[in-house]
Amino acid sequence: MHDRPNEFLVRTAPFADQDKQAVYRAIHTRRDVRDQFRSDPLPDDLVRRLLEAAHAAPSVGFMQPWSFLLIRSARKREAIWQAFLRANEEAEAMFPVEQRDAYRSLKLEGIRKAPLNICVTCDPDRAGPVVLGRTHDVRMDAFSTVCAIQNLWLAARAEGVGLGWVSIFHEAEVKALLGIPERIQIIGYLCLGYVDELYATPELEVKGWRKRLPLDDLIFEESWGQIGERPITLAAAVDLTSPGS
Repeated sequence: MHDRPNEFLVRTAPFADQDKQAVYRAIHTRRDVRDQFRSDPLPDDLVRRLLEAAHAAPSVGFMQPWSFLLIRSARKREAIWQAFLRANEEAEAMFPVEQRDAYRSLKLEGIRKAPLNICVTCDPDRAGPVVLGRTHDVRMDAFSTVCAIQNLWLAARAEGVGLGWVSIFHEAEVKALLGIPERIQIIGYLCLGYVDELYATPELEVKGWRKRLPLDDLIFEESWGQIGERPITLAAAVDLTSPGS
């Protein structure tokens, strides 16, 4: 431990208004992309910036449990896609019969279309058996890795890169295809590529699968179920009408 940690503190302040708007714009216009990818490859320096943004994420106990496995080859992406197809057929059968036509109409991945896939993993042993902040909740390493994915996603949005998260597969099958050790957990399988268009609202909302829940129904005060005053609205918090929103 450093004897004089305060010497590393730096003065801070709120961002300038246009910078704040850029952050909120990235958050509110980020989309889960499945079918809008262009085929041209992402430059190496851009991929590096996205990974640096991911690696800058917070992690409990500063454990940094994430790793990033980049998949570009068409052959390997085809194998992952086949694994998705097998799991997707199983997933379809889990829904009520009346929902299955709607489920089949959804495109749920961009594995082959996106020029870059990234498998984001979590190593629960990276910081040792006892980790500061993970002593009472062993899920904190996985939660920390999700923070890295969100950083990557927002940076991708700022760079004009679409990102889609694929979750329909058997983890053991994908691990075998990618040579991932058994003890390592797959947190996210991501598809990335340039996009020229994005849905104005989430695709599953556009296609009638689900609607966004009202924020006010999800905020409690002091105890579960206790509703307080709601003076702040989304429109007051951020201007989403700026060009490119």
